[in-house]
Amino acid sequence: MLQLEVTTMASAYNQSDGGRFGDTNIVGHEKCESYFLFRGETTLGEGFRTLLYFLGLAYCFIGLSAITARFFRSMENVVKQSRKVVEIDPDTNAEVIRYEKVWNYAIADISLLAFGTSFPQISLATIDAIQNIGNLYAGGMGPGTLVGSAAFDLFPIHAVCVVVPKAGELKKIADIGVWLVELFWSFWAYIWLYIILEVWTPNVITLWEALLTVLQYGLLLMHAYAQDKRWPYLSLPIPRTERPEEWVPGEVPSPTQENNVYGEYSDSEILQVGEENRNVVDIFSIHSNNAPVYQKVPVTDDAAESSNKHFHQEKDLHVLSLWKEQFVDALTLESLESRKLNSIHLRVARMSWQLILAPWRILFAFVPPYHFAHGWIAFIFSLLFISGIACVVTKLTDIISCVTGINAYVIAFTALASGTSWPDLVASKIAAERQTTADSAIANITCSNSVNIYLGIGIPWLIDTAYNFFMYNEPLHIQNAAGLSFSLLVFFCTSIGCISVLVFRRLTLKAELGGPRIWAWVTFVYFMLLWIIFVVLSSLRVSGII
Repeated sequence: MLQLEVTTMASAYNQSDGGRFGDTNIVGHEKCESYFLFRGETTLGEGFRTLLYFLGLAYCFIGLSAITARFFRSMENVVKQSRKVVEIDPDTNAEVIRYEKVWNYAIADISLLAFGTSFPQISLATIDAIQNIGNLYAGGMGPGTLVGSAAFDLFPIHAVCVVVPKAGELKKIADIGVWLVELFWSFWAYIWLYIILEVWTPNVITLWEALLTVLQYGLLLMHAYAQDKRWPYLSLPIPRTERPEEWVPGEVPSPTQENNVYGEYSDSEILQVGEENRNVVDIFSIHSNNAPVYQKVPVTDDAAESSNKHFHQEKDLHVLSLWKEQFVDALTLESLESRKLNSIHLRVARMSWQLILAPWRILFAFVPPYHFAHGWIAFIFSLLFISGIACVVTKLTDIISCVTGINAYVIAFTALASGTSWPDLVASKIAAERQTTADSAIANITCSNSVNIYLGIGIPWLIDTAYNFFMYNEPLHIQNAAGLSFSLLVFFCTSIGCISVLVFRRLTLKAELGGPRIWAWVTFVYFMLLWIIFVVLSSLRVSGII
């Protein structure tokens, strides 16, 4: 009886989702009745509909770029949070006060940065699993989509990060040991995926396999932390070099603001550093185009408490005024800089571009300034907006697949992978620009691939397998896994080519990112070529051509 139920559900699944993951060809496909906003869209020509949906995708990418920049800046505030530590000097029995970072940089890269930029994939896959709960077959956000995202993370994002530094500027990984640990767990994630799908229980996922998949994310965190702290027997004996004091370096202050005592409150934190500087309060602006970065305000011990209270009162009021200014700026089409332009055509062009961006600017103005709660509120708001836009991107790619008749896996390898991985691209690009080393830019790439498997696939599988285990005593069946092993094989071969070039650049140029412009662009072209090879071969495979 149960076998008959499984067969019936498989038949229904194939009929309902077959158009999405089947071998649909461009020629001879049925008219698509799906629509994005209005049913009247179905009356438009297929070519015009496809153009509109691709324009919608491009507009979503612009929004993702903007909100990811805010996400990164809020995360900078989170990572820079310090805590007060009081110790007793054994010689003098006097209290010694020091301030240490709350976040370990390696853990911040894996958890905050990689998890945050992979949040669209995780949230979409989790929502898909909840909608699919009770079905013995996994939903549409399957391993194929995540492998496509992994390829986008590894090749195009590496390509962009290589050319981002200024001409001749070199940025290398300061902690090779941590990177090797992250790289190992990244590759192991896809080996593990192949084992549980093709070796242990072919085309079936059990509850324990799903649980082990999720738990391995915790092992990644612990192993990276052990390597960062150089724990014996658990770490590689590789010394780190030139590790910066700050996760994000300071910027040169503006001359017009060197006498500004309070700076920009929205991006500032108050830090007291060093016993030798006990009478100095430092205002450190993390990421602002106009704010001073590092200012010293001398205070006396008698006035410290009262001035600090007065300072926080003024700062809270200033933060609220900054939040108000965000909405004012969002509604302003012409800035002071634009008004200074002599060319009327340039002014009109800038105003037109601001008008196009106005919906995003107004929407993202609801994200609080980064000063609130060390940036945590802005961090959470940014993640919610990223997930919302990623949902729209997924819907648009589904409709494009339906309208054009292109195999959904091909769309997943290209448009959907690009859309859901766009925050990864923007975050890695910002890290490559802002930081003095290549650690976070490259760690975000390797760790995002790990997060995609351990959490992006593990959590949805755990939800569905747990329900099926307790309700039906059945595992979760994986549909259309035939081409997955081929895609994994192509991914491994091309990824070895990518990592080999990074190692070669380290040996010859002494850095993974930047360097002479000609070689940076040669590396860019090579990485993009690897991605094209992966997409073409995988697409031909899932389309049944090879």
